Amino acid sequence: MIPVNRRGTQPRAGMEYFDARRKPYNVGKIMVVLVLITLCIFVLKQSPVFGGNSMFSRHEPGVTHVLVTGGAGYIGSHASLRLLKDNYRVTIVDNLSRGNKGAVKVLQELFPEPGRLQFIYADLGDQKSVNKIFAENAFDAVMHFAAVAYVGESTLEPLRYYHNITSNTLLILEAMASHGVKTLIYSSTCATYGEPEKMPIIETTPQFPINPYGKAKKMAEDIILDFSKRTDMAVMILRYFNVIGSDPEGRLGEAPRPELREHGRISGACFDAALGILPGLKVKGTDYPTADGTCIRDYIDVTDLVDAHVKALGKAEPSKVSIYNVGTGRGRSVKEFVDACKKATGVDIKVEYLSRRPGDYAEVFSDPTKINNELNWTAQHTDLKESLSVAWRWQKSHPRGYGTN
Repeated sequence: MIPVNRRGTQPRAGMEYFDARRKPYNVGKIMVVLVLITLCIFVLKQSPVFGGNSMFSRHEPGVTHVLVTGGAGYIGSHASLRLLKDNYRVTIVDNLSRGNKGAVKVLQELFPEPGRLQFIYADLGDQKSVNKIFAENAFDAVMHFAAVAYVGESTLEPLRYYHNITSNTLLILEAMASHGVKTLIYSSTCATYGEPEKMPIIETTPQFPINPYGKAKKMAEDIILDFSKRTDMAVMILRYFNVIGSDPEGRLGEAPRPELREHGRISGACFDAALGILPGLKVKGTDYPTADGTCIRDYIDVTDLVDAHVKALGKAEPSKVSIYNVGTGRGRSVKEFVDACKKATGVDIKVEYLSRRPGDYAEVFSDPTKINNELNWTAQHTDLKESLSVAWRWQKSHPRGYGTN
């Protein structure tokens, strides 16, 4: 048998010949690659889009990061716009059941810079999702707008309202407590007062809500108040009245879903009638004990409303709960409102008068003295026709709202 000289053996075709003398060269290449990989990881970690180290996941001196629940909705989107204009960092959480992705898109186009705005599609009724959102983001404050908010609908679907308003608020509070978020601005409503015996309404007016919407909001308030007794959280509860108007620069507006027109705000119904989407306007209730038989409400412009929220955020103090009525202090009847809407749109809207809507009350308007004195806030946009004219300009240029959601 012929002995094999392995040192003299030539490598087979397709096989790499190992030479110990090349080892230092290969090790050098490997080291260079490892250094490059390490450098890339470091750079990515500094990037605002890298996982848990995004700008939204860490606190920064001089930057206040606000979670805006329901920020794709009518009021929430206007509040987000104001916060962004005032250089807050904003995270919007919305499940788009009532909000509009189109509103978020407008905000994203206006504020595209890294670390200014992020949108998270999530349901606040999902505890795991809520905890995940709080775990992955460094919030300094929460503005809690998210809620279904139609009186008539609440009488038809009461359980939905208690789940969506009361239960979801409880989950938000639990997440805030678990993750050390110390400031809450809560969006409440004059519906918690029900139908008081005396007008105007002050913050200490007894609360006897008469519909599931008002009851669900009061329950949420009670939970917040009870929890605040055992924590140093700063809490501002804003009870506001009937919201109208839109962004004066025409960037945002109110765009309720078509299937909710029956339950929606009177301003939306007026505009739909003026646009010909509806054959006319239905006014429910003409036999109330008021001067002209129709309901009396305090109409607050959305621009003034979000100004109150931002001022409340700036004045929030640890271990203190403050409650404010946000209104003009003046009541207007539904007939007055319809006349103003006709003038604002230039359309002689057909009006049909019907019986009362379940859960409605005759008269409600605010005494805003407390918020005037303590937050230096006063409603500036109190001309009903002017507020409706601003909103009408947006409606005319967006007849289909924000389009496909």
